[in-house]
Amino acid sequence: MYQNRFTSYVPEPQSATTDRVIGVHYYPGWTRCHDKLQPGFEVLKHFPERCPVLGWYDESNPEVTDWEIKWAVEHGINCFIYCWYRLKENMGKPVTREALRFGHAIHDGLFKAAYRNFIQFAIMFENQSLRWGNAADLDDLLHNLLPWWVNEYFSKPNYLKFDGKPVLFIYSMKDFLESIGGEEAMPEVLVKMNEEIQKYGFPGIHVSIKCGATDENYMATVKAHLPVHDMRFVDRVRSFGFDSGFQYVWNIHKAELTEEQYTDYMCMDPQYRSAPPSGAIAAQLTKIKDHTEYAPDFFMITASVGTNRKAWRKIQQFKSLGTDPGHVLVSQLPPYAFKILLQKIKPIVDKMPENSPGRKMLILDNWNEWGEGHFISPSCAYGFQYLQAVREVFSECDNLPDYRTPQLLDFDRYDYEWFPENN
Repeated sequence: MYQNRFTSYVPEPQSATTDRVIGVHYYPGWTRCHDKLQPGFEVLKHFPERCPVLGWYDESNPEVTDWEIKWAVEHGINCFIYCWYRLKENMGKPVTREALRFGHAIHDGLFKAAYRNFIQFAIMFENQSLRWGNAADLDDLLHNLLPWWVNEYFSKPNYLKFDGKPVLFIYSMKDFLESIGGEEAMPEVLVKMNEEIQKYGFPGIHVSIKCGATDENYMATVKAHLPVHDMRFVDRVRSFGFDSGFQYVWNIHKAELTEEQYTDYMCMDPQYRSAPPSGAIAAQLTKIKDHTEYAPDFFMITASVGTNRKAWRKIQQFKSLGTDPGHVLVSQLPPYAFKILLQKIKPIVDKMPENSPGRKMLILDNWNEWGEGHFISPSCAYGFQYLQAVREVFSECDNLPDYRTPQLLDFDRYDYEWFPENN
């Protein structure tokens, strides 16, 4: 631990009071681990405006995590939802620490952080089979994945729980269904998951699935063959036995905007077009209202900054993404627009049924996806403005956030891992 002239450690957080869980998706890809598909902060070389206030940090450093916890809870955010990856070669085997991709953020950062109990956490199973490890089958899910999750995460006192049930977020419905034997097997799978976790003393497990009516792959998966925006797909999802639904980022497509809303605003290059803030807010709100009005007791609302994947597209394997004119548009909301979105979402959340997942929790997207361009963590471009928007709309503002940065407090640099030549 570095000793400086002003304080011996990261100043203790002064949490803002909220009346619900305010969770934020957390992408744990920011360490120099030589991952083949993720070079970490190398993607920001040409995008200095996206540089974090912490600089090019290493998430395996618990002191870094303590800064993140402090800044989150002082602005009303009280839960990190970590993307959780399993290596493909581990499928069908007992899970180990070495079998995790990007396990450093939780195991080395969060679990060793001094302020870890100031914030709740949860995991989102990144089960996309093309890249990462899924469940090999039902036996693998019940007897390899579930015991690891229970022993390493669910048993922690600050793991997110609804009515005593640990909340497990799952990213890909299509891949999950395929891994356990298809749609017909799904209701039995949730029963078995609940039975298995009850052996550890929990009343059950709350499984939340990512789903969106405009996801063509998702629509094909549930075999509903319904038009975009037709919300009857919800009935199909619920028949599988999932406890709730959520969204990661609300992607905006050309078909969802008027010609006036479809512009060159903040365009990444001539072949791409983008949605201005007003259009992106309107499209996102339409989707949120569609979901929550049809199934107010099922969906958790996600408020998304949007996306601008320009940094990722500098990497060869991502360059082919988005060439279709109907693909996702750039829709990155600046802080003032994100605050407008939150102000419009708050009355929707407040009117949801008292004990519904959507009333218990609001999800924000994303804490730190610097490459995809959706981040609310303090940055060189926007400072603390995104976090201030969250605090002003969803907290009681009963604290005084501390905006002294590590640099102002004379802390040592956190980027030695990235620039060892400067050590």
